[in-house]
Amino acid sequence: MAVVSMRQLLESGVHFGHQTRRWNPKMKRFIFTERNGIYIVDLQQSLHFIDTAYDFVKETVAHGGSILFVGTKKQAQEPVAEQAARVGMPYVNHRWLGGMLTNFTTVHKRLQRMKELEEIDFDDVAASGLTKKELLVLRREKDKLARTLGGIRDMAKVPSAVWIVDTNKEHLAVDEARKLGIPVVAILDTNCDPDMVDYAIPGNDDAIRSVTLLTRVIADAAAEGLMQRHSGNKTGAEAEAAAEPLAEWERELLAGAEGTVETPAESAEGTVTEAAAEAAAAATPAAPAEVIEAAEVAEAAPAAAPEAAAEVAPEAAEAETEK
Repeated sequence: MAVVSMRQLLESGVHFGHQTRRWNPKMKRFIFTERNGIYIVDLQQSLHFIDTAYDFVKETVAHGGSILFVGTKKQAQEPVAEQAARVGMPYVNHRWLGGMLTNFTTVHKRLQRMKELEEIDFDDVAASGLTKKELLVLRREKDKLARTLGGIRDMAKVPSAVWIVDTNKEHLAVDEARKLGIPVVAILDTNCDPDMVDYAIPGNDDAIRSVTLLTRVIADAAAEGLMQRHSGNKTGAEAEAAAEPLAEWERELLAGAEGTVETPAESAEGTVTEAAAEAAAAATPAAPAEVIEAAEVAEAAPAAAPEAAAEVAPEAAEAETEK
């Protein structure tokens, strides 16, 4: 089943490519036709490649991997940050620092430095023990680090795959990922090189709606992979119970069964209480059976007809007289 429909792709403008004079001949097999000097992408192929990329991302995340979202062009900054944050994945949406993957050891040190600066209270000059000028310099350093590295602050290791919007603009990220053997999932416009990408999605990488739609699809795949990862830690019965909601009576029965479970201390205390009750009952003379029976009948029929209550009363009186 397709994760997106043809109508969604058309409404988002995924089929619009670049001008015919700005194209990469390697993209010829993904082009459907040319109209008004603009290439039109074959959306049938796009649907197939979207499904393939979706399955890859889902399986990667389900097995404990992470996806780095990269999109520094203006149209991609907001969608990349929003969708990556939604599924808890790292992202880069301002400037790609050279060596962010190939020299991750140094980048990780800068992340630690940023976290140290975030612990400083810049509003309390006296408690910091620094001058206002020193605090201003540190604040500017913190803001710069947060702007460039804020999206990867929780990335403890190199990602398992990268999602890239516009491989031409993000060529540094593509080169570093290929050098480390990290799979690249990307939008391929008609001016891109498909040989640089492992999981390509032919489409428009310039329109905001197109970028938002495709980035959301990748984020949805990551979210589904996270759910599979968490459900995989449960046993088969627990996973089946989590997937299939219980009926109301089943929930009440389960809650009642859990409420009857006693700890050893509670069980021992209950045994002592029962023994004391039995001893007290043995010391007290037993009431005649007729009286007990009459009392039980009277208690069990408070809502009965007045005639039934009247019949029970003489029996109780006679039993009391015999006593």
